[in-house]
Amino acid sequence: MGVFRIDVDDMKWINGSLDDPKDLCLHGHVIVQIGNTVMEGDGTVSATGLYLLKTLTQDKVETWNDIQMIPCCGHTLLANEDLSEVTISGCDKGIDWSTIHVGDHVKIILSNGIEEIVSLDEYTTEVFRFADKIKSFYDSCTSKILPTNEFDRNGYIAFWNEWNRRRG
Repeated sequence: MGVFRIDVDDMKWINGSLDDPKDLCLHGHVIVQIGNTVMEGDGTVSATGLYLLKTLTQDKVETWNDIQMIPCCGHTLLANEDLSEVTISGCDKGIDWSTIHVGDHVKIILSNGIEEIVSLDEYTTEVFRFADKIKSFYDSCTSKILPTNEFDRNGYIAFWNEWNRRRG
């Protein structure tokens, strides 16, 4: 069976600090192994965590007009009407791949066409491990000061509503 490993270190807020109650998006250094390919880079790891959780139940096809799996930035959180889901937008820089469900497996397709097939159980375990590491960092920090702007506040609320639902 295939290999999918993802980890994060050097987590911090955009100003470089380990705690910032006004910053809503966590950054860090991500290392991902897909088969024999290892990729690494800095990015908005809170967005990475949520988009990995999304891939547990839905496909994500790499495309130029969607956020990357490891996005450089995730500066806008767009909440749906009932605040149950969020779309994150950012710049066009980052590391991306496609994740396609095939029965009880996940096919990961890299930009260069290399494919790796991983059991859904193994994939889920790895995604949960990564997501839990991100959530633990948030939990270790001072409670967030929610934005007064309704659009931004709703985006952040929807982010955590979706995260918690998908993480279960």
